[in-house]
Amino acid sequence: MHTELPTPAPLAPGAMRVVPLGGLGEIGRNMTVFEFDGKLLIVDCGVLFPEEHQPGVDLILPDFGPIRDRLDDVVGLVLTHGHEDHIGGVPYLLRERGNIPVIGSKLTLALLAPKLKEHRLKDVPMHVVSENDVESFGPFECEFVAVNHSIPDALAVAIKTAAGVALHTGDFKMDQLPLDGRITDLRAFARLGEAGVDLFLTDSTNAEVPGFTTAEKSITPAIDAVFARSKKRIIVASFASHIHRVQQVLDAAVKHNRKVAYVGRSMVRNMQIARELGYLNVPDGVVVDKIDAAPPEQMVLMSTGSQGEPMAALSRIANRTHPQVHLEPGDTVLLASSLIPGNENAIYRVIDGLTKLGANVVHKGNALVHVSGHASAGELLYCYNIVQPSNVMPVHGEIRHLHSNAELARQTGVPNTIIAEDGYAVDLVDGHASIVGAYDVGFVYVDGSSIGDVTDSDLKDRRTLAAEGFISVIAVIDSATGKIVSGPEIHARGLAEDDSVFDAIQPKVVSALEEALADGARDTEALQQVMRRVVGSFAGRRLRRRPLIIPIVLEA
Repeated sequence: MHTELPTPAPLAPGAMRVVPLGGLGEIGRNMTVFEFDGKLLIVDCGVLFPEEHQPGVDLILPDFGPIRDRLDDVVGLVLTHGHEDHIGGVPYLLRERGNIPVIGSKLTLALLAPKLKEHRLKDVPMHVVSENDVESFGPFECEFVAVNHSIPDALAVAIKTAAGVALHTGDFKMDQLPLDGRITDLRAFARLGEAGVDLFLTDSTNAEVPGFTTAEKSITPAIDAVFARSKKRIIVASFASHIHRVQQVLDAAVKHNRKVAYVGRSMVRNMQIARELGYLNVPDGVVVDKIDAAPPEQMVLMSTGSQGEPMAALSRIANRTHPQVHLEPGDTVLLASSLIPGNENAIYRVIDGLTKLGANVVHKGNALVHVSGHASAGELLYCYNIVQPSNVMPVHGEIRHLHSNAELARQTGVPNTIIAEDGYAVDLVDGHASIVGAYDVGFVYVDGSSIGDVTDSDLKDRRTLAAEGFISVIAVIDSATGKIVSGPEIHARGLAEDDSVFDAIQPKVVSALEEALADGARDTEALQQVMRRVVGSFAGRRLRRRPLIIPIVLEA
């Protein structure tokens, strides 16, 4: 993948190495490995959700390849917060070594626990930390800093070694009036900056967006307005982890005398966890178990599926396949989320489906019903001026986001900015960070029960099947005489034409096979290639298609 860069040499004594294994060049599967004195510390291990050009894939994981033979050197896995793109890959890593200590805030580890249970992972060492805590894991001293994000209990982490200090923000923004009153601790950022931050790894998601991210409180009036004008049932779709948004919906429901029911397994589970741990304040009597516990004009359904995920509750409601929720004309659907890049088409399909069923759909495009969880350019500039790091390495973002973030750092006078990609090794030596090589990493696809077995070539075949169809060609050869005993039979699937269209090509396949057999060819693979070539040429010329061709030669 990075042929222009050599494989990194072993780390020099006294140096610290940083290797991102996911999250640079995409929004998702965030994972960064820090190495010092023969030990490894991992920050985050998330998943990426597949796009339309990755058919059949369930999840995409970071590539554990570069550390797979060094898992015994891992002293800890630090989780910055409880979103899927930061914790979703943890069970897959723990399946390879189950006793890696997992470090995170109370809520983050509580959201991880059911995932570990689903994967039948027991006795995983869990280490709860809070802001201002300082803990050592092997040669790494970690100081945890409160940051504000679209999920409570998010943490940045300052990683201190003899080689220097790296400050990883995780996902963050600088909402000055957060719903839970927990602001990003810029005083801690300033204190760390005074002491000296050698490498600052910053969230790049909104680096292209000028100014400051809108405060969560500013959308309360918009949600309130939706509740005020809705005459029938209201369905609110959000991330199952967006506790702040659910809190706003609960508060609006109380104000407008409505009951709230959760729809979707992950929504029910996460809100129960949030309530038990005190992160969600549920007024008495507002949450009910049944979706029809009150008349439609007094009900709110809090649902998953804000990204158009095909199996989530909202998509099934839009497709009329949800077993319990049936949309009625006049119902209001509120999509209280942003559009994750790559999900736009799926989301608009769901919006169209809901609209067709008579729903009034309110979304970010026509109302202020969502704000981002990530710092915009103005906030990032503040951070660079406060921390004054020696080196900046933008993380968490697509390529354009990383470049925009690096440019912001340069504008504030940061001496050295590093644009890295997944697999790059960045060494911090004597206070200077530089790229020293790259490991060969790629996407690891989870497809059903298979992990990493699906290749890019398989996905190409799936796309071909979807777009072009496939043709099978079967012939039986007498291995002793070298004669065609049966066939070739040609069948197609996914093509508009009937199988009779191949009557014209059948004699040509026979003669090409006979010619190859006469020349002494007996290798079934070579004979299959002969059939593929003839049929492929015909399909391209006559049908104007490039289908997947599966030739089979059997020996009698």
